[in-house]
Amino acid sequence: MKTTTFKLSKKWLMIGSLVAVSMSGVTQAQTINAVMHSSLRILDPIITTAHITRNHGYMIYDTLLSTDADNNIQPQMLEKWEVSDDGKTYTFYLREGLKWHDGAPVTADDSVASIKRWAKHDKMGQMLMGMLTKMEVVDDQSFVMEFDTPTDLALHALAKPSGVTPFIMPKRIAETPENTAITEHIGSGPFKMVVDEFQPGIQAVYEKNPDYIPRNEPASGTAGGKKVLVDKVRWIATPDAMTSVNALISGEVDYLEQLPYDLSPIVKANDSVNIQVLDPQGYQTIMRMNHLHAPFNDKKIRQAAMYAVGQESILQAMIGDPEYYKTCPALFGCGLPYESQEGSEITVKANLDKAKELLKEAGYDGTPVVILQPTDTPSVNTQPVVIAQALRNAGFVVDMQAMDWQSVVTRRTVQAAPKDGGWNIFSTNNVMAEAFDPLRAFSVAANGNQAWFGWPDVPAIEELRLEFARTPDLEKRKELAAKIQKIAIDEGVVLPMGQYYIPGAFSNKLEGMLNSPVPLFWNITKKS
Repeated sequence: MKTTTFKLSKKWLMIGSLVAVSMSGVTQAQTINAVMHSSLRILDPIITTAHITRNHGYMIYDTLLSTDADNNIQPQMLEKWEVSDDGKTYTFYLREGLKWHDGAPVTADDSVASIKRWAKHDKMGQMLMGMLTKMEVVDDQSFVMEFDTPTDLALHALAKPSGVTPFIMPKRIAETPENTAITEHIGSGPFKMVVDEFQPGIQAVYEKNPDYIPRNEPASGTAGGKKVLVDKVRWIATPDAMTSVNALISGEVDYLEQLPYDLSPIVKANDSVNIQVLDPQGYQTIMRMNHLHAPFNDKKIRQAAMYAVGQESILQAMIGDPEYYKTCPALFGCGLPYESQEGSEITVKANLDKAKELLKEAGYDGTPVVILQPTDTPSVNTQPVVIAQALRNAGFVVDMQAMDWQSVVTRRTVQAAPKDGGWNIFSTNNVMAEAFDPLRAFSVAANGNQAWFGWPDVPAIEELRLEFARTPDLEKRKELAAKIQKIAIDEGVVLPMGQYYIPGAFSNKLEGMLNSPVPLFWNITKKS
C-alpha cells in the first residue's frame, strides 16, 4: 500500500497530543477516540437541528420512547403506556430507579417540562401540543396526555430518533426559556459529559455513567439496552479529511463517523480498518428557498429554480460513486413506507427549457439569488456550487456567498431581505429517519413563520398533515403523504435532490457497532 505523507499543522499537533494522552496508561483499551462529521460547539439539543448536537444528546440524555432498527416504537425510559378505549388518553409510566447524573431521581415532572420545551422547537411537537387538551403529572412515576381526537401521534412524536429529538432533562434545566441555550449538561443517559475537558471545536469527552440501568432487551437502533462497554469516548476534531484517515490507519483514532468517498480506496487497502454503512435508510440532500423575499416569493420562479437543478449532477459532485447514491423524487424516502413518485418531472432531471419558460412567464427582473455556501463541511459544500451554475444556465443572476457551516446555520435563521443580511437558497441534508413521514419531516411543514427556515405558508399542507396525524390506517396515510408531496413540490416548499448513503470507518478493534440513523457508542467493545 502506498503511504500518504502530509505536513502536520499546529492544530493537528495539539489534537495529536490529546489523542496520545487518551491512549496512555491502563485505560488505553477502554477509550474510543472518534472523529465525528463536525466539531461540537452547540450543546443544547433542543434549540438546533444540527446532527452533531443531536449526537451529543444521545450520549448524555435518554428518551421516553425509541425507534428500533425495524422502525418499531419501543419503550425506553418508560416501563409502559396505556391507551384509553376511545384512543384519546395516554398514560405513561416511568421505569423505576432512573437517576440524573447528579444522583437525583427522574420524575414525571421532569418529563412534562422537557416535552413542553421540546415541542416549542419541533414541528411534530407543535402539532402534538395543538391537539392536546391536557398534559399533567399523575404522580412521581406517571403522567397523562389527553387529546381532542383519537390519535397515536404522541407515540410517534416521543419516539422520533432525529430532527429535534425529545430528550428528557431535569425540570430545572427544561424550564430554561426555549430560545436560551441551556448551561447545565446533566442527563440520565448512558454517558456523562466531562465538562472540564470540553474544548469547543476541538474535543468533547464522555465517561461511562455507572448509575445507568440499561433495559433488558437487546440494543436495536436507538432502542433497547444501552450497555456501555468502554470507560470513555473522546470526540476529536481534525483539520482535514486526509489527517483523519491517516490517524485512523495509524491507530491514533478508532472511529470515523463519515469516510470521505474519494479517500475510501486508501482505507479499503488497510486490513486494520472496517468500512460499513451504519444507516441503511440513508440521507436525503435538499434545497431550500426563502418564500419571504424576491425572487422566490413568486411560485413560478421557485418552480423555475427547481426545474433547473438535476439530481444526478448534484449527487455526482457531492459523492461521485454511484454505489452510494440514487436519484429519487420521494420526499419521505425511496424504499420506505411513504414513498411516492409525485413531482418526479420537476425533481429528478433538469429541464432548462422549462426553467427558462417559467422565468419568462414570471417576468424575472434579474434580482440576484443569494446562495449560502459552507466551505468547511464536505457533505454540504458542493451542492451550492452545482445549484449556482444550474441557475445561471437557466438565466438567473446568482450571488454565491462563502462562509463556514456554523455561519450558514446562523444566517439561515435571518428573515431580513438578502441585501440586508438574509438569503435566498441554502442546501442541507436530512437523515431519512427524520424525513420518514409528513410529521417527522420538518422541511415539509408549511405554517408560515412557524415553519422551518424558508417560512413557506401553504395551509393545504398543514390541513393534510393534521389529517395524517388523526388517521390510523396505513393505506390512507400513504394517500395523504402522496398528496402532501405533490403540493410541497408544486409550491416549492422543498426540493429533494437525491438519496445517498455514508460509509463509516472504524478500527477492527471495535466490535458491536449498531445500525442506526445516529452514531451510537453503547454496545461497542474495544479489543486490546
